[in-house]
Amino acid sequence: MKARLWRHARQAAQALALLLFLYLALETRQGVTPALPHDLFFRLDPLAGLAAMLAGRRWIVSLALGLATLALAVAAGRAWCGWLCPMGTVLDWTRLQRTRTGEKDLPAGWRQVKHVLLLVILFAALWGNLTLLVLDPITLLFRTVAVAVLPALDVLVTGAERTLYALEPLRDPLLAFDGLVRGTLLPTEPRLYELNVLLALVFAGVVALNAVRLRFWCRSLCPLGALLGLVSKVSVLRQRVDGQRCVACGRCARVCPTGAVQPERGYAADPGECVLCLDCWETCPKDAIAFRGQVSLARWARYDPSRRQALASLGLATLGVALLNGTAAARREDPWLVLPPGARENDLPGKCIRCGECVKVCPTAGLQPSLSTAGWPGVWTPVLVSRLGYCDYSCNSCGQVCPTGAIPPLSLEEKRQAVIGVAAIDRSRCIPWNEARDCIVCEEMCPLPAKAILLEDQTGTDALGNRVRVRLPRVVPERCIGCGICEHKCPLGGEAAIRVSAPRPLRSGRA
Repeated sequence: MKARLWRHARQAAQALALLLFLYLALETRQGVTPALPHDLFFRLDPLAGLAAMLAGRRWIVSLALGLATLALAVAAGRAWCGWLCPMGTVLDWTRLQRTRTGEKDLPAGWRQVKHVLLLVILFAALWGNLTLLVLDPITLLFRTVAVAVLPALDVLVTGAERTLYALEPLRDPLLAFDGLVRGTLLPTEPRLYELNVLLALVFAGVVALNAVRLRFWCRSLCPLGALLGLVSKVSVLRQRVDGQRCVACGRCARVCPTGAVQPERGYAADPGECVLCLDCWETCPKDAIAFRGQVSLARWARYDPSRRQALASLGLATLGVALLNGTAAARREDPWLVLPPGARENDLPGKCIRCGECVKVCPTAGLQPSLSTAGWPGVWTPVLVSRLGYCDYSCNSCGQVCPTGAIPPLSLEEKRQAVIGVAAIDRSRCIPWNEARDCIVCEEMCPLPAKAILLEDQTGTDALGNRVRVRLPRVVPERCIGCGICEHKCPLGGEAAIRVSAPRPLRSGRA
C-alpha cells in the first residue's frame, strides 16, 4: 500500500511538471510575464547550463539553478528523470510495447551511447561549439511543441471552426471559444515554420523507440540522463533488496522501465540507471525491495564511461569541431543570413543552447530554427526568414527570454537602432520598376521615422507601350536596419522583389 501511494505521488508530480512545462511554453509570448520564468526548465537543466558556461567561458547566473538538479541527483539519484522531466513523462505515457517474459535487455553497448554523447557535447563546448545540444531532452521537447505541435493544433482548430461555422446555432459558441483561445493557446495569426515536419519526425522517432524498449531514449541516448546518472553514483537514496526475502522471481526486472534492475547482482538496481519510478517496489510479491539512504560510491558498471572512452570522445569532439569550422559555410557566411538583434556581434552559435524560446516568443514567426543557413555550427540557432515573418519594430522579446544572453537583452530603443540586415530591390521583379505600375507597399510598411525606402516620381513605359508617371521605390542603405517587413509584405508571389541580406561590413549603427 505504501509503495502504491508513493507511485501515485510520482505520477502526480509527473503530470504537474508536464503541465507546468506546457503552461510556460504557452506563456512564452510577447508582453507576457508569468509568475515563474519562461525558461524555468532550461534553468533547471544542468547539461544546458554547464555546456553554455564552458562554451562562453563565463558564469551564467540564470542557469545556476541547474545546481539544484545536480543536488537532487546526489540526494535521490535520477529522480529528475522519473519524477520531473517532461520528456520522460511523455515517454512513460506513450508506451508502445510491454516487456515480455524472458526478454533480455539490449547489449550494454547501447547504454554507452548516451555517455559518449554527453562527453562529446561537453568537450565540444570547450571548443566553443554547442551544436549537439539539439539532443538535450528539454530543448528537443520545447522546440517540438513550439514549432510543430502548436502550429499544427492551430491549423486543426481553425479548420474545424470554419467547417462548424456554417451551422448557425454554433456560431456564437464558436466565436466565444475562438476569443478565449486566440492569443493564449493559439496565435492570433497563423505561424509558419520551415522545419516543422522535420522536428515532428525527430520527436516521433524518439517516441517510436519505445517500441524497442521502454524508455529507450532514457536508457541509451539521453545526454542529460547520462550526466545525472554519473552524479547518481554517489546518491544517498537507493533501491535495496533484502536477500533473505527475495525469491528471484524476476518481476522487478521485468517491470523496470530503464532496465536498471540487475538479476546478476541479486536484483539490485544500478543507481546510475534507476529513475525512482518505484515500479519494482510495488510489484515485489515478498516486500523484499525498499528505498533507503546509504552513503557510498556505487560500483562502476561495464557500460559506464571508461578512460579510453573519455579520450575517444575528446578526440571525436575535437575532430568534429575542426571539420565543422572548416566547412565552406563556416569560412564564407551565407549572404542571406539575418540574425536576431545584437546576436551577430555576440557569437550566437557559440552561446545559443538551441532552446527555441526566441522562436516561440517572436510575434510574427520571423525567427526560424536554422538547418543549413547558419552552417553546421549554427544548426537549430535562430535566423530571421523575412518572407515568413519580420522583426517587429515594437518588439524586443527575443533578447528578454534568451536564457544565455546569446541574443542580448537590448532595450527597445537599442533594439530599434540595431542593424541586422539591409534591404535591396530586384528591379526585374519589382512592379513599379518592371511593369511601370504603382506599388508603394514597401515604402508604406517601413517602420522607421526617417523612411529607409523612398519613392521617386519618374516616367516609364507600361505593358502597352504608353508613357506613364510612376513612383519608383529606392532603398537608402544607410537608414535600413533590416527588419524585413518590406520583404514580408511584398505582394508578389514566391520570392519578394525586395529582399533583406546580411548587413554589410563595418556597419555598426543606423544613420
